[in-house]
Amino acid sequence: MMAAGNAIMTPPTSTRRSVFALALAVFGLAGGPAAAAELRVMATGASKEVVQRLADLFRARSGHSVSLVADTAGGVRRRIEAGEAADVVVATPVVIDALVAAGRLAAGSRYDLARTGIGIGIAEGAPVPAIATVDDIRRLILASRGVAYVDPAGGGTSGIYFVQLAERLGLKDALAARARPQMGGYVAERVAKGEADVVFHQISEIMPVQGVRMIGPLPAEVQLTTTYSAGLAATPATPEAARAFLALMRTPEAAAIIRAAHMEPAAP
Repeated sequence: MMAAGNAIMTPPTSTRRSVFALALAVFGLAGGPAAAAELRVMATGASKEVVQRLADLFRARSGHSVSLVADTAGGVRRRIEAGEAADVVVATPVVIDALVAAGRLAAGSRYDLARTGIGIGIAEGAPVPAIATVDDIRRLILASRGVAYVDPAGGGTSGIYFVQLAERLGLKDALAARARPQMGGYVAERVAKGEADVVFHQISEIMPVQGVRMIGPLPAEVQLTTTYSAGLAATPATPEAARAFLALMRTPEAAAIIRAAHMEPAAP
């Protein structure tokens, strides 16, 4: 599902693990509660679970707290451009690059953190439909009474793509008759509540929802793999803590957290 790229020399695990410890020492962040600061992080919904787990680890190791705000990729961009404060931002590369270009994030600070694809979820206990081919997806949409996805109007990456995919499949009107869009959050909850038969959303946002079974990804030929990247604010309120949090993202512990959240590390 991932496109091949140029070979990258990866530092030894011990070296990558030491990056975070070094950051804590250099920035004087290992001093415990007396030196505690509050780091403000803004992230997309698909990356929320990863960022929250990283925040918990960061708090345990540094003594600093993290205030996390989640929104769609488009919502994150609008909020930062409107002047809302965040020390670290996690969003799609397009959003991070745009915020760098606008002077809101520091040049050269982007770090590609994790990747995920669009998955398909149904209610626990419901018959499992075929989803291996594009024709299977077409039949699934037509057989469903309600189809849940993130509302494109809110800037959700998977929702924008899914609506475009339905149009490519000749299902624009069929989807409109079955549409159960939601403005961010865990869209799969609409399936759990019986408001939709199926959900198309980022895999990492389907898996945590109780009462919903993630039955697989979109077929490879129509899959959209989205990368989520982190960036440092141009003028962070807590610069040392923000840099240390970004350093934590490069550690083996972060890679394990990413996999546990049903995503893939973007870095080798």
